[in-house]
Amino acid sequence: MLRKTCRGLFALLLLVLEWTRPGLPSPLRPICDLRVLNHFIQEARDAEVAMKSCREGCSLTEAVSVPQTTVNFEDWEKKNAMAQAQEVQTGLWLLQQALGLLRTSMTDAELNGHIDTATRNLHSITAVLRTLNFPEYTPPASTAGLEGTWSASSAAELLQVHLNFLRGKVRLLLLDAQACQQDVS
Repeated sequence: MLRKTCRGLFALLLLVLEWTRPGLPSPLRPICDLRVLNHFIQEARDAEVAMKSCREGCSLTEAVSVPQTTVNFEDWEKKNAMAQAQEVQTGLWLLQQALGLLRTSMTDAELNGHIDTATRNLHSITAVLRTLNFPEYTPPASTAGLEGTWSASSAAELLQVHLNFLRGKVRLLLLDAQACQQDVS
């Protein structure tokens, strides 16, 4: 009897302590949680590894325009958030176009799954950017003359650009997005 009473009092004490504990700072909104981006990066890495082991039916039929992945931090920081977002959105669009072309030329079923996942992830990132109040992206009529691009001639090169773009410019944009900044008060 005493044992049951002690357990009951202990449980009551825990409940009271839980209700009275000071509130924790609110976590980042899920769209700002970089663990999601890290998951996309891991899937991009998996696709790149799968491409390296592919022997047949894993090539691009033609060279594709892809975003440059190098970041000059001094230049990046001089750009306003809208210009950064425009650069990232252009890169996401270019990657979606390139992965679509790769998907149509692919005959390896396992790699097709990776390409489909990568494409879905790019669409998800685009949706995240819309929720962060960046303006809607309007793709250009042609990739000819687009600044900040280069050409990938192999599927392995395309997947490496995809991985580096996520790890670089996309991560930087999400880290600096105003909506993702925690209040420090």
